[in-house]
Amino acid sequence: MGEKNGGEENRVVLRGKLIELDILRHTPGGIPILKFRIEHESSQTEGGTSRKVSCEVGGVAFDREAKLLSSAQLGGALTITGFLDRKGRSRHQLVLHATHIEFETGN
Repeated sequence: MGEKNGGEENRVVLRGKLIELDILRHTPGGIPILKFRIEHESSQTEGGTSRKVSCEVGGVAFDREAKLLSSAQLGGALTITGFLDRKGRSRHQLVLHATHIEFETGN
């Protein structure tokens, strides 16, 4: 975490609820991969004013994090740390690449 690439940092920490899980697949090289979607709701301060924030974010997890997430239950709360990248080479849509996943207890 906190690694810099070319002097620019790309680190995201997002807490939310797991709302979609694809099936666990493997890359041609045998690395586990799992696509997911989380829903985030919070209150944030912007320009001195509090506002409600709500969004859905698509993500992908590889290897250890993919295996961990594959056994998660939909609706469970979690915090995902990772980075953003575009979805495919020619698209402008962003995807959260999960590098660390923590499940919230007491749900």
